[in-house]
Amino acid sequence: MTPPYPPPPRRNPLWVWLLRLPLLMLMGGALLMLLLGALLLAFQLGMQERILLGMQVDGLPLGGMTRSQAAAALENQHSARLQAVYALSDGERVWQAAAAELGLSLDAAATVERAYHSSHGDTALHDLMRQAELWFTSESSAAVFTFDEAQARDWLARLAAEIDREKQDAYLTVTGMTVETHSGQPGRRLDVEASLRALSAAVLAFDEAREIRLVITETAPLERSTAAAAERIRTALSAPLELTARDSAGQPLGPWTLSPPQIHALLNVTLHHQADGTSHYAVEVSFNAFAEFLEKLAPGLLQPPLDGRFDFDPATAQLTVLSPSAVGRELDVAATIARLEEAVFLRGTRVVPMVFAYQLPRYHDKITAAELGIRELIVEASTYYTTSPRNRRTNIAVGAAKLDGIIIPPGAEFSFNHYLGDIAPENGFVEGSVIFGGSTVAGIGGGICQVSTTVFRAAFAGGFAITERNSHGYRVGYYELAGADPGLDAAIWQPDSDFRFQNNTPPHLLIETDILSAQDALQFRFYSTPHWRTEIESAIVRDIVAAPPPRFAAASDLLAGQLRQVDYAADGADVWVYRSVYDPAGELAIRDQIFTHYLPWQAVFEVAPGDSRLQNEN
Repeated sequence: MTPPYPPPPRRNPLWVWLLRLPLLMLMGGALLMLLLGALLLAFQLGMQERILLGMQVDGLPLGGMTRSQAAAALENQHSARLQAVYALSDGERVWQAAAAELGLSLDAAATVERAYHSSHGDTALHDLMRQAELWFTSESSAAVFTFDEAQARDWLARLAAEIDREKQDAYLTVTGMTVETHSGQPGRRLDVEASLRALSAAVLAFDEAREIRLVITETAPLERSTAAAAERIRTALSAPLELTARDSAGQPLGPWTLSPPQIHALLNVTLHHQADGTSHYAVEVSFNAFAEFLEKLAPGLLQPPLDGRFDFDPATAQLTVLSPSAVGRELDVAATIARLEEAVFLRGTRVVPMVFAYQLPRYHDKITAAELGIRELIVEASTYYTTSPRNRRTNIAVGAAKLDGIIIPPGAEFSFNHYLGDIAPENGFVEGSVIFGGSTVAGIGGGICQVSTTVFRAAFAGGFAITERNSHGYRVGYYELAGADPGLDAAIWQPDSDFRFQNNTPPHLLIETDILSAQDALQFRFYSTPHWRTEIESAIVRDIVAAPPPRFAAASDLLAGQLRQVDYAADGADVWVYRSVYDPAGELAIRDQIFTHYLPWQAVFEVAPGDSRLQNEN
């Protein structure tokens, strides 16, 4: 049997579909909402601890990563930057260090947190919208780096220990006889703070050049004049110094030598600081220690000025030079030391002449009588030495010559011993009879008292002030020859007894002496301008005491019957001689006297040994 055909489907009416379609759409929307909700829930659950897709840090995508994954990725990404090597230079010196050593570090946690919070919000809807936004536009941020200045400062401080250097000013040294100069070195200091600023800027900026020039401050040294000072020292020590002089005859004296070691001991090198901050070496040599030696030499080099001696020509009223004048000198110790201190720093000759202070004589060879007020003979005196032996005559002539031609200025005092000099053989004197210790004995210079007696008589007669006069112990017959009064003798005995008088007149006084051989006489002449008028009264002789009997003494060189008188009898007495001196107006200016007490003196005769007269002496 043929199955029957199924019945044809029943077609719903249109209105049915019109009712079903909204329902179907509603159901589809509900399903879609359920699906979207499921998806949103799944997204929220999946991305809750992850960074949203589309977030980048320094170009590195971190979307979908957990915090730890992102931190690891960042550290891997920036490890090259932390290990980047920087070169820190000081001229040709270079130190290298990685950025991490210099204090740079990546704060990965902070970077990740910032990226995470930048993609997430407070609500799921916000996160969904934020994710949608990131799908269309990616977002990138910078990694967070920190720079530890304390670490960098410590690193720079270690460099400073190598770089820093105190300045060394130029200086010199003297070791023994060797002189060395040392140039100055500038001081250097690493400016840590300035270098730190440059370092941090370069490292934080990730400068590709990676070269950092350290900031160095330099202090210039004082370039003192060491070369000039050293040369000055070398010159001072280059050779000995020779000190020389010449005597009055022009003959060389010395030399006295200062060796380089002696000079070295006197060197004085000092550093002088100026107000403007500069300084310099001063090199001096002080020879003051040499002054004592020079002071000891000085007396032997002394040459007193020598006055000329003159004769007066009455016919022309002019002076004739008897002996020329001479310039005097004395060693100028201070100037000699100054010359040594100058010469020690000079190359070449090292011979240093001593320095003398020169003194001109009062009476030079060209002086005139008119300049001195010498116009004529004002007084003369003569004594006689008849029967004097040869030695006595020699001493009289030598002594008189030493006083011939001298000039005595106004107000000055004449000293017989000064002009006579030492009575010694080297000065021309010979042995003769002298009065000493109460008797007449042999001695050098016998007869000199005749010279002092004669000048005394001239000075006394000329009205000059007698300032020292000593008498003989007894009356000497020579001084009473030709009718001369007693009491006008003047004895001298060096160094205790002198004869002195003062030129108490306004003009100068010229003294001339002369040996009148034909008369056995010694004459003194005084030339000047007349001032005083003198009257000398006859001697007053009192209290005369007769001479003792003669005495006889044995002399081995005499033969029997021979007799030699060595002393002469003289009566003792007290003698006064008065004078009156009148000034140019005729007024009495001086009234004085010369008093002498003479002892009685016995004659002494020498006879041969065994002479009967010797027995009477016992």
